[in-house]
Amino acid sequence: MDDDFSGSFGIVALAAYRPPERLFARQLLSIQAQTHKDFRCLISVDGDHEQVAKDVERICGGDERFEVIGYEDRRGFYGNFERVLEAVPPTARWIALSDQDDYWYPEKLATLLPYLAHNSLVSGQARVVGDDGRVLTASTARRRVQLVDLFTENQVTGSLSVLRTNLLSVALPFPRLNTPAQYHDHWLAVCAGAAHGFNVVDVLVQDYIQHQNNVVGENRTGVTRLVSRVRKLGRRFEGSASPAALARFLAAAGIGWRSLMADTLATRTSVRTAELNSALSAYSSDARRGAAALAVARGVRRGTVPLRRGAELAASLAAAVVLGRPARGEL
Repeated sequence: MDDDFSGSFGIVALAAYRPPERLFARQLLSIQAQTHKDFRCLISVDGDHEQVAKDVERICGGDERFEVIGYEDRRGFYGNFERVLEAVPPTARWIALSDQDDYWYPEKLATLLPYLAHNSLVSGQARVVGDDGRVLTASTARRRVQLVDLFTENQVTGSLSVLRTNLLSVALPFPRLNTPAQYHDHWLAVCAGAAHGFNVVDVLVQDYIQHQNNVVGENRTGVTRLVSRVRKLGRRFEGSASPAALARFLAAAGIGWRSLMADTLATRTSVRTAELNSALSAYSSDARRGAAALAVARGVRRGTVPLRRGAELAASLAAAVVLGRPARGEL
Protein backbone atom coordinates (compact mmCIF):
# COMPACT_ATOMS: atom_id res chain seq x y z
CA MET A 1 0.00 0.00 0.00
CA ASP A 2 1.27 3.46 -0.91
CA ASP A 3 2.18 5.39 2.24
CA ASP A 4 2.18 8.78 0.52
CA PHE A 5 -1.03 10.56 1.49
CA SER A 6 0.02 13.96 0.14
CA GLY A 7 -1.83 13.76 -3.16
CA SER A 8 -4.57 11.35 -2.19
CA PHE A 9 -8.35 11.64 -2.13
CA GLY A 10 -10.13 11.99 1.19
CA ILE A 11 -13.20 13.17 3.03
CA VAL A 12 -13.79 16.24 5.17
CA ALA A 13 -16.36 15.01 7.70
CA LEU A 14 -18.33 17.93 9.11
CA ALA A 15 -20.97 17.50 11.80
CA ALA A 16 -23.55 20.30 11.92
CA TYR A 17 -26.41 21.32 14.16
CA ARG A 18 -28.15 24.66 13.67
CA PRO A 19 -24.90 26.24 12.44
CA PRO A 20 -24.52 30.00 13.06
CA GLU A 21 -24.79 31.49 9.57
CA ARG A 22 -21.78 33.82 9.58
CA LEU A 23 -19.35 31.37 11.19
CA PHE A 24 -20.64 28.46 9.11
CA ALA A 25 -20.07 30.39 5.89
CA ARG A 26 -16.55 31.33 6.97
CA GLN A 27 -15.76 27.71 7.80
CA LEU A 28 -17.09 26.34 4.51
CA LEU A 29 -15.18 28.92 2.49
CA SER A 30 -11.97 28.09 4.36
CA ILE A 31 -12.44 24.40 3.52
CA GLN A 32 -13.18 25.29 -0.10
CA ALA A 33 -9.95 27.34 -0.25
CA GLN A 34 -7.67 24.46 0.78
CA THR A 35 -4.56 24.12 -1.37
CA HIS A 36 -5.13 20.35 -1.31
CA LYS A 37 -8.14 20.10 -3.62
CA ASP A 38 -8.82 16.36 -3.87
CA PHE A 39 -11.57 15.88 -1.32
CA ARG A 40 -15.32 15.74 -0.75
CA CYS A 41 -16.93 17.45 2.20
CA LEU A 42 -19.72 15.40 3.79
CA ILE A 43 -21.90 17.54 6.03
CA SER A 44 -24.04 15.48 8.40
CA VAL A 45 -26.87 17.56 9.82
CA ASP A 46 -28.31 16.50 13.16
CA GLY A 47 -32.02 17.06 12.60
CA ASP A 48 -33.61 19.39 10.02
CA HIS A 49 -31.24 19.58 7.06
CA GLU A 50 -33.16 21.38 4.32
CA GLN A 51 -32.11 24.90 5.30
CA VAL A 52 -28.50 23.79 5.80
CA ALA A 53 -28.50 22.30 2.28
CA LYS A 54 -29.73 25.61 0.86
CA ASP A 55 -27.07 27.52 2.80
CA VAL A 56 -24.30 25.22 1.58
CA GLU A 57 -25.45 25.58 -2.04
CA ARG A 58 -25.47 29.37 -1.72
CA ILE A 59 -22.18 29.70 0.16
CA CYS A 60 -20.18 27.22 -1.92
CA GLY A 61 -21.61 28.31 -5.26
CA GLY A 62 -22.68 24.85 -6.36
CA ASP A 63 -19.29 23.26 -5.62
CA GLU A 64 -20.10 19.56 -6.12
CA ARG A 65 -17.48 18.52 -3.56
CA PHE A 66 -19.85 19.66 -0.78
CA GLU A 67 -22.69 17.26 0.06
CA VAL A 68 -25.30 17.53 2.82
CA ILE A 69 -26.53 14.32 4.45
CA GLY A 70 -29.91 14.71 6.08
CA TYR A 71 -31.61 12.62 8.76
CA GLU A 72 -34.92 12.95 10.56
CA ASP A 73 -33.71 11.90 14.00
CA ARG A 74 -31.21 13.60 16.29
CA ARG A 75 -28.24 11.80 17.80
CA GLY A 76 -26.28 14.60 19.48
CA PHE A 77 -22.75 15.63 18.47
CA TYR A 78 -21.20 12.25 19.41
CA GLY A 79 -23.68 10.27 17.35
CA ASN A 80 -23.59 12.79 14.52
CA PHE A 81 -19.84 12.37 14.08
CA GLU A 82 -20.33 8.60 14.14
CA ARG A 83 -22.98 8.92 11.45
CA VAL A 84 -20.85 11.02 9.10
CA LEU A 85 -17.94 8.59 9.52
CA GLU A 86 -20.26 5.71 8.61
CA ALA A 87 -20.95 7.54 5.32
CA VAL A 88 -17.28 7.78 4.29
CA PRO A 89 -16.73 5.90 1.01
CA PRO A 90 -14.04 3.19 0.82
CA THR A 91 -12.26 5.14 -1.94
CA ALA A 92 -11.21 7.79 0.58
CA ARG A 93 -7.76 7.22 2.07
CA TRP A 94 -8.06 9.82 4.81
CA ILE A 95 -10.63 11.75 6.83
CA ALA A 96 -10.38 15.27 8.21
CA LEU A 97 -12.82 16.03 11.02
CA SER A 98 -14.47 19.43 10.98
CA ASP A 99 -16.61 21.52 13.28
CA GLN A 100 -19.16 23.92 11.83
CA ASP A 101 -17.79 27.21 13.12
CA ASP A 102 -13.98 27.34 12.90
CA TYR A 103 -11.59 28.71 10.28
CA TRP A 104 -9.06 26.51 8.50
CA TYR A 105 -5.81 27.96 7.22
CA PRO A 106 -5.33 27.28 3.47
CA GLU A 107 -2.43 24.84 3.97
CA LYS A 108 -4.08 22.77 6.72
CA LEU A 109 -4.67 19.58 4.73
CA ALA A 110 -1.40 19.90 2.80
CA THR A 111 0.46 20.30 6.10
CA LEU A 112 -1.08 17.38 7.99
CA LEU A 113 -1.58 14.69 5.35
CA PRO A 114 2.12 13.72 4.91
CA TYR A 115 2.29 12.70 8.58
CA LEU A 116 -0.21 9.90 7.93
CA ALA A 117 2.58 7.94 6.25
CA HIS A 118 3.74 6.90 9.72
CA ASN A 119 0.69 7.49 11.93
CA SER A 120 -2.96 6.48 12.02
CA LEU A 121 -3.89 10.00 13.13
CA VAL A 122 -2.17 13.37 13.26
CA SER A 123 -3.34 16.52 14.97
CA GLY A 124 -2.11 20.10 14.73
CA GLN A 125 -2.54 23.21 16.87
CA ALA A 126 -5.00 26.10 16.76
CA ARG A 127 -5.29 29.66 17.92
CA VAL A 128 -8.30 30.15 20.18
CA VAL A 129 -10.17 33.19 18.90
CA GLY A 130 -13.33 34.88 20.12
CA ASP A 131 -16.15 35.41 17.65
CA ASP A 132 -15.21 39.10 17.75
CA GLY A 133 -11.77 38.27 16.34
CA ARG A 134 -9.78 38.67 19.57
CA VAL A 135 -7.01 36.09 20.10
CA LEU A 136 -7.74 34.43 23.43
CA THR A 137 -4.95 31.85 23.35
CA ALA A 138 -1.98 31.80 20.96
CA SER A 139 -1.91 27.99 20.72
CA THR A 140 -3.85 25.02 22.03
CA ALA A 141 -0.48 23.48 23.03
CA ARG A 142 -1.54 19.86 22.54
CA ARG A 143 1.27 17.30 22.68
CA ARG A 144 2.18 13.68 22.03
CA VAL A 145 2.02 11.56 25.19
CA GLN A 146 2.09 7.89 26.10
CA LEU A 147 -1.10 6.00 25.29
CA VAL A 148 -1.95 5.42 28.96
CA ASP A 149 -1.75 9.19 29.53
CA LEU A 150 -3.91 9.77 26.44
CA PHE A 151 -6.60 7.65 28.09
CA THR A 152 -6.29 9.84 31.18
CA GLU A 153 -6.19 13.23 29.44
CA ASN A 154 -7.12 13.60 25.78
CA GLN A 155 -4.55 15.54 23.73
CA VAL A 156 -6.31 15.20 20.38
CA THR A 157 -8.85 17.77 19.24
CA GLY A 158 -10.99 16.29 16.48
CA SER A 159 -11.29 19.48 14.44
CA LEU A 160 -7.48 19.73 14.28
CA SER A 161 -6.99 16.17 13.08
CA VAL A 162 -6.78 13.94 10.04
CA LEU A 163 -6.83 10.16 10.23
CA ARG A 164 -6.44 7.12 8.01
CA THR A 165 -9.78 5.78 6.81
CA ASN A 166 -8.82 2.22 7.75
CA LEU A 167 -8.91 3.26 11.40
CA LEU A 168 -12.70 3.09 11.15
CA SER A 169 -12.50 -0.72 11.12
CA VAL A 170 -11.62 -0.45 14.82
CA ALA A 171 -13.46 2.75 15.73
CA LEU A 172 -16.94 1.95 14.41
CA PRO A 173 -19.40 1.58 15.92
CA PHE A 174 -18.63 4.06 18.70
CA PRO A 175 -18.85 2.66 22.24
CA ARG A 176 -21.64 4.19 24.30
CA LEU A 177 -22.12 5.17 27.92
CA ASN A 178 -24.68 7.50 29.50
CA THR A 179 -22.21 10.29 30.20
CA PRO A 180 -21.20 13.63 28.65
CA ALA A 181 -17.57 12.46 28.89
CA GLN A 182 -17.85 10.36 25.71
CA TYR A 183 -16.10 12.34 22.97
CA HIS A 184 -15.51 11.17 19.43
CA ASP A 185 -12.00 12.63 19.30
CA HIS A 186 -10.90 10.95 22.54
CA TRP A 187 -12.14 7.59 21.24
CA LEU A 188 -10.53 8.03 17.81
CA ALA A 189 -7.27 9.11 19.44
CA VAL A 190 -6.95 5.98 21.59
CA CYS A 191 -7.91 3.85 18.58
CA ALA A 192 -5.04 5.46 16.67
CA GLY A 193 -2.69 4.93 19.59
CA ALA A 194 -3.60 1.24 19.55
CA ALA A 195 -3.05 0.98 15.77
CA HIS A 196 -0.15 2.74 14.01
CA GLY A 197 0.13 5.52 16.53
CA PHE A 198 -0.82 9.16 16.68
CA ASN A 199 1.19 12.35 16.42
CA VAL A 200 0.65 15.94 17.49
CA VAL A 201 2.62 18.49 15.51
CA ASP A 202 3.41 21.96 16.76
CA VAL A 203 2.00 23.79 13.75
CA LEU A 204 -0.96 26.18 13.75
CA VAL A 205 -3.47 24.90 11.19
CA GLN A 206 -6.62 26.84 12.04
CA ASP A 207 -8.48 29.22 14.33
CA TYR A 208 -10.73 27.59 16.91
CA ILE A 209 -13.64 29.96 17.39
CA GLN A 210 -14.78 30.28 21.01
CA HIS A 211 -18.37 31.46 21.43
CA GLN A 212 -21.27 30.92 23.79
CA ASN A 213 -22.85 28.12 21.76
CA ASN A 214 -19.79 25.82 21.55
CA VAL A 215 -20.58 22.21 22.42
CA VAL A 216 -16.97 21.80 23.54
CA GLY A 217 -14.88 24.83 24.40
CA GLU A 218 -11.43 25.79 25.55
CA ASN A 219 -12.67 27.71 28.57
CA ARG A 220 -12.06 26.65 32.19
CA THR A 221 -14.43 27.10 35.12
CA GLY A 222 -13.82 27.70 38.80
CA VAL A 223 -14.57 25.20 41.56
CA THR A 224 -17.94 26.71 42.51
CA ARG A 225 -19.20 26.66 38.92
CA LEU A 226 -17.77 23.15 38.47
CA VAL A 227 -19.75 21.83 41.45
CA SER A 228 -22.88 23.51 40.12
CA ARG A 229 -22.28 21.95 36.71
CA VAL A 230 -21.81 18.47 38.19
CA ARG A 231 -25.12 18.78 40.03
CA LYS A 232 -26.85 19.93 36.85
CA LEU A 233 -25.38 17.07 34.82
CA GLY A 234 -26.27 14.60 37.56
CA ARG A 235 -29.91 15.62 37.21
CA ARG A 236 -29.71 15.31 33.44
CA PHE A 237 -27.93 11.97 33.14
CA GLU A 238 -28.94 10.24 36.39
CA GLY A 239 -32.28 11.91 37.03
CA SER A 240 -31.28 13.36 40.39
CA ALA A 241 -28.66 15.39 42.28
CA SER A 242 -28.76 13.03 45.26
CA PRO A 243 -25.43 11.75 46.61
CA ALA A 244 -26.02 8.32 45.05
CA ALA A 245 -26.90 9.83 41.65
CA LEU A 246 -23.86 12.13 41.70
CA ALA A 247 -21.66 9.16 42.60
CA ARG A 248 -23.02 7.26 39.58
CA PHE A 249 -22.45 10.29 37.37
CA LEU A 250 -18.87 10.80 38.58
CA ALA A 251 -18.03 7.11 38.21
CA ALA A 252 -19.30 7.05 34.62
CA ALA A 253 -17.71 10.33 33.52
CA GLY A 254 -14.24 9.39 34.72
CA ILE A 255 -13.23 5.77 35.17
CA GLY A 256 -16.37 4.42 33.48
CA TRP A 257 -15.70 6.07 30.12
CA ARG A 258 -12.03 5.12 30.15
CA SER A 259 -12.78 1.52 31.10
CA LEU A 260 -15.31 1.30 28.28
CA MET A 261 -12.73 2.52 25.75
CA ALA A 262 -10.17 0.04 27.07
CA ASP A 263 -12.60 -2.90 27.04
CA THR A 264 -13.78 -2.05 23.52
CA LEU A 265 -10.22 -1.88 22.22
CA ALA A 266 -9.43 -5.18 23.91
CA THR A 267 -12.21 -6.87 21.93
CA ARG A 268 -11.39 -5.21 18.60
CA THR A 269 -7.59 -5.39 18.40
CA SER A 270 -5.61 -8.53 17.69
CA VAL A 271 -2.12 -7.00 17.87
CA ARG A 272 -1.10 -5.67 21.27
CA THR A 273 1.76 -3.20 21.53
CA ALA A 274 3.54 -2.51 24.81
CA GLU A 275 1.82 0.89 24.98
CA LEU A 276 -1.60 -0.66 24.50
CA ASN A 277 -0.96 -3.33 27.09
CA SER A 278 0.09 -0.64 29.56
CA ALA A 279 -3.11 1.31 28.96
CA LEU A 280 -5.32 -1.79 29.22
CA SER A 281 -3.64 -2.89 32.42
CA ALA A 282 -4.55 0.49 33.95
CA TYR A 283 -8.04 1.07 32.62
CA SER A 284 -9.75 -2.17 31.56
CA SER A 285 -12.61 -3.30 33.78
CA ASP A 286 -10.61 -6.31 34.97
CA ALA A 287 -7.47 -4.28 35.82
CA ARG A 288 -6.08 -4.92 39.26
CA ARG A 289 -7.35 -2.68 42.05
CA GLY A 290 -5.46 0.60 42.26
CA ALA A 291 -3.94 0.34 38.76
CA ALA A 292 -5.87 3.32 37.38
CA ALA A 293 -5.05 5.48 40.40
CA LEU A 294 -1.37 4.64 39.97
CA ALA A 295 -1.48 5.49 36.25
CA VAL A 296 -3.10 8.84 37.00
CA ALA A 297 -0.55 9.64 39.73
CA ARG A 298 2.35 8.79 37.44
CA GLY A 299 0.93 10.98 34.70
CA VAL A 300 0.57 13.91 37.08
CA ARG A 301 4.14 13.37 38.29
CA ARG A 302 5.46 13.30 34.69
CA GLY A 303 3.58 16.49 33.91
CA THR A 304 1.57 14.81 31.11
CA VAL A 305 -1.67 14.81 33.11
CA PRO A 306 -2.90 18.10 34.60
CA LEU A 307 -3.44 18.15 38.35
CA ARG A 308 -7.08 19.12 37.77
CA ARG A 309 -7.69 16.00 35.69
CA GLY A 310 -5.96 13.92 38.33
CA ALA A 311 -8.31 15.31 40.98
CA GLU A 312 -11.37 14.66 38.81
CA LEU A 313 -10.35 11.05 38.24
CA ALA A 314 -9.56 10.58 41.92
CA ALA A 315 -13.14 11.66 42.67
CA SER A 316 -14.44 9.30 40.00
CA LEU A 317 -12.44 6.36 41.34
CA ALA A 318 -13.68 7.10 44.86
CA ALA A 319 -17.27 7.19 43.58
CA ALA A 320 -16.79 3.82 41.86
CA VAL A 321 -15.48 2.33 45.10
CA VAL A 322 -18.49 3.67 47.02
CA LEU A 323 -20.83 2.16 44.42
CA GLY A 324 -18.93 -1.10 44.50
CA ARG A 325 -18.96 -1.41 40.72
CA PRO A 326 -17.66 0.43 37.64
CA ALA A 327 -20.08 2.08 35.23
CA ARG A 328 -20.89 -0.19 32.28
CA GLY A 329 -21.45 0.90 28.71
CA GLU A 330 -22.16 -0.55 25.28
CA LEU A 331 -19.13 -1.85 23.36
